[in-house]
Amino acid sequence: MPVMPGAEPYHHAGGQIGVLLCHGFTGSPQSLRPWGEYLAEAGMTVALPRLPGHGTTWQEMNRTRWEDWYAELDKTLADLRGRCSEVFIMGLSLGGCMALRLTEVNGDGIKGLVLVNPSVVNDVPLLRLAPLLRLAVPSVPGVGGDIKKQGVTELAYTRTPLKAAATLPRLWSLTQSELGKITQPVLVFHSPQDHVVKSTSLRILREKLTGGNLNVVELTDSYHVATLDNDAEWIFAGSLEFIRTNASVPLQRD
Repeated sequence: MPVMPGAEPYHHAGGQIGVLLCHGFTGSPQSLRPWGEYLAEAGMTVALPRLPGHGTTWQEMNRTRWEDWYAELDKTLADLRGRCSEVFIMGLSLGGCMALRLTEVNGDGIKGLVLVNPSVVNDVPLLRLAPLLRLAVPSVPGVGGDIKKQGVTELAYTRTPLKAAATLPRLWSLTQSELGKITQPVLVFHSPQDHVVKSTSLRILREKLTGGNLNVVELTDSYHVATLDNDAEWIFAGSLEFIRTNASVPLQRD
């Protein structure tokens, strides 16, 4: 299946600090590409994979499930850990949820997390009906493109594939149930004006991550896809400072 121009994965071989970037549900690497390039310029080894079924057609995505997306990230993480001394994981929206799940499973193999408007619970009313709706219709209107900045678009599907969406509750449930395992530092960038992921997800993270390892920064001038929005540079710089603070090895510029 041909990949949409701009939705290609991005990889950069840099220094001994690796960063795995996880894009969101029905999105593509395009939404995180500027972030990845920023970190690569700062000397990081960066991996931004395209998740199965994404960046092609929503019909193809309907033939995938969350386990397929997670497996791609897990494979990429294993490769990064084999090449780098330390690895950080960063993610947007559902990519943030999968970043949390990867950390729950891999434990000390992850140095820290940076999440942008992470989704850990289903707070979209229409998607709550996905397990039933998928039996009647293949898709519903999409959730991509929630950006405040004028003239900027997200390369995401205009339709939400319901068979794929119906697999999400299991991922959310697994992730929520083991959040207490995460002891690494977690930095969350949160947009109060988010029209896709509501504040419930952040509330759950605050309730479950009680070890003093959670830091939340509000984004006052961005909507959901904040990595392409007005506060993008703040996110990029904040994530780099987070790495500098928490890494045990020095940054190496190309």
